[in-house]
Amino acid sequence: MDVSSKTSNDISFEDFKAQIISDYEVAFLSRTCSLLGRKEVLTGKAKFGIFGDGKELPQLAMAKSFRDGDFRSGYYRDQTFMMALGLLKPKDFFHGLYATTDIEKEPMSAGRQMGGHFVTYSLNEDGSWKDLTKQKNSSSDISCTAGQMPRLLGLAQASKMYRHLDGIDSSKFSVNGNEVAWGTIGNASTSEGMFLETINAAGVLQVPMVISIWDDEYGISVPAKHHTTKEDISKVLSGFQRDKENNGFEILKVKGWDYTALMHAYENASDIARQEHVPVIIHVVELTQPQGHSTSGSHERYKNDKRLEWERDNDCNKKFKDWILESGIATDEELNEIEKQIKRTVREAKKEAWSEFLAQHQGPKKELVQLIDAASKKSPNKNFLTKIKNDLIAIEEPVKKDMAIAARKSLRYLLGESSNERTDLINWITKFLKETQPKFSSHLYSEQENKASKIKAISPTYEENGEKVDGRIILRDNFDKLFKKYPNALIFGEDTGAIGDVNQGLEGLQAKYGSLRIADTGIRETTIIGQGIGMALRGLRPIAEIQYLDYIFYAMATLTDDLASLLYRTFGKQKAPLIVRTRGHRLEGIWHSGSEMGGLIHLLRGMYILAPRNMTQAAGFYNTLMKSDEPALIIESLNGYRLKENKPTNLGEFCTPIGKVETVKEGSDITLVSYGSTLRLVEQAAKDLLEVGIDAEIIDAQTLLPFDIGHDVVKSVQKTNRLLVIDEDVPGGCSAYLLNEILEKQGAYQYLDSAPQTLSAKAHRPAYGSDGDYFSKPNVEDIFEKVYAILYEVNPQDFPHLF
Repeated sequence: MDVSSKTSNDISFEDFKAQIISDYEVAFLSRTCSLLGRKEVLTGKAKFGIFGDGKELPQLAMAKSFRDGDFRSGYYRDQTFMMALGLLKPKDFFHGLYATTDIEKEPMSAGRQMGGHFVTYSLNEDGSWKDLTKQKNSSSDISCTAGQMPRLLGLAQASKMYRHLDGIDSSKFSVNGNEVAWGTIGNASTSEGMFLETINAAGVLQVPMVISIWDDEYGISVPAKHHTTKEDISKVLSGFQRDKENNGFEILKVKGWDYTALMHAYENASDIARQEHVPVIIHVVELTQPQGHSTSGSHERYKNDKRLEWERDNDCNKKFKDWILESGIATDEELNEIEKQIKRTVREAKKEAWSEFLAQHQGPKKELVQLIDAASKKSPNKNFLTKIKNDLIAIEEPVKKDMAIAARKSLRYLLGESSNERTDLINWITKFLKETQPKFSSHLYSEQENKASKIKAISPTYEENGEKVDGRIILRDNFDKLFKKYPNALIFGEDTGAIGDVNQGLEGLQAKYGSLRIADTGIRETTIIGQGIGMALRGLRPIAEIQYLDYIFYAMATLTDDLASLLYRTFGKQKAPLIVRTRGHRLEGIWHSGSEMGGLIHLLRGMYILAPRNMTQAAGFYNTLMKSDEPALIIESLNGYRLKENKPTNLGEFCTPIGKVETVKEGSDITLVSYGSTLRLVEQAAKDLLEVGIDAEIIDAQTLLPFDIGHDVVKSVQKTNRLLVIDEDVPGGCSAYLLNEILEKQGAYQYLDSAPQTLSAKAHRPAYGSDGDYFSKPNVEDIFEKVYAILYEVNPQDFPHLF
């Protein structure tokens, strides 16, 4: 539906005038920051700039309807919105451009993200939750196109959960589910699958979200005709429009320069979403982008003169000013005076931010110059050191990199010398690097006392003559205990609900806990993960199920760009303790038996990656994670659900430790490291090896991220002096990672009498059928022969050549 202009008569003219003038001030302030920000990039003070100019008016309207407890999931054009809510000051804006590494001065990410990426703080200093119902919230932005959409779905779904579930303590997270999740996206980015998948899922789930599409008819340099069918996304989405017989979206279309129509549209959207829990799309058209996409280039290169003239005439700030003047709300002189004052304010904010940015470097620079100078006076390499010193002095606006380079290069010219001055320089470098590196590296994982790797292990307990059951029963009954113990825990995925997952690890739990907590979803992995991220950001404890490990790549962008980096990019100010449950390894065929661990352990740094060998171990990992608040991926062994295991008596309580390996079998001749389903093959091979006099020690890695915090593998290598890592990933994959951890990080190379080796799957994907499994992945015979060959090389007399 189109929205016509409408002005509220509920306030006096003076109050209305004050509101209009205030909004104009924010719009002009934001635009001035954008213009000056671009200049800062072009002069070299900032590396890159991407701004919200041309989108000011609709963002003001959105801010008017945004309430305490609401959440934003937007992108890098939304600076006006943040300024309108008082969540972004001009000086913050410039510190973001300069990448200041002080969280007090650059509150969005302490310089870890480029400017234009916004966040509010959800956590207290101790990692506990703030009261999110008493503040306006913004989830942390990511640059990746449409990447904000999956998370938006979960932020909205949390309101539905809090409205309809009993027994949850929602005191810090929701007031009867009345909160709206507000998403923003550019028109070109609606071509992304993440956007379309989110739209479909939101229509199915009927959650309170409002998506604003800022439409300036371009995507960087590419016009809408190359992006969108009919060149109009709301026409494309018209089939999602709800009617009397069918649920769906409410779709509104409004011009981005029409102030009163925008206010009406956003009030309307807020009421529909907030009260009815119906998702809303607001297609904001006739917007402009005065400076082009970013500082990477000028839009004059791809817009013709006619378009550029249209943009100048229809700039939302210009149209807003014209309307104010025509309505008699203010005079031209009054607005000009406001503009002059704002320009002074922004220039002063820029100046202060730059001075503060430089100040953090000038002191260390002065100290380093003095140290290099002192060292040079006693060194035969004085000329070289003097040049380094003078080059550093010549850098008027140094950054940390400049000082690190100068200091470390200076040390090279002091090789072999012994002086107090050299010692002083070494001490300076050591201290500088120790203090500086965490500014760029901290908070990849939790630094709180309840971090998952600090949760104490609790062993399973058993009755003396206890029963043996299928592994799935242990998982199912353990989940039962967890859902009873944690009312805010829920699980969802494809076939998760009614049938209790494809391997019946959740059998009967939907009937017991309801279809909201044990829920089926459509086939849409990206938004399954997005649901989990958003709900975790709002205090729930979701478990998102991806049916098979191979399917996780549908969601990989959301996992790596959003979830895994969340704590890091917010400098520890937001958390999303999402557990991702999946299953894999040793089934049949290319897409149901993958072991892409090498990719996962590198792409998902910031998450825990756990690969239990059986269901008892898996259940213990779930118990451990629920005591903490960090994201993790648990990969259950696909061929282990029907294998018999002793049933523990302390289900829901025992905890498998994270970051610790387990010695499954002791031995003296060689250390074998593996994990997951492959470990069972290693155990069988070890039994066969005993028959020929080889006593292997078997270590279960259990957790791949982090791996062996206590460095127990190296202790085994000290004893056996030989090492073989076995896994079913491709060559150079996870086995290479484990080898690097053991040899380089733990220093095991110094204890080896034989070359360390790996045994992995073949380079191709696993072929179908039992033969496909046997000839694609390591088998018992492969393991036996590999170990035997290592011992043959050591002692060919006792271990004659096999073949």
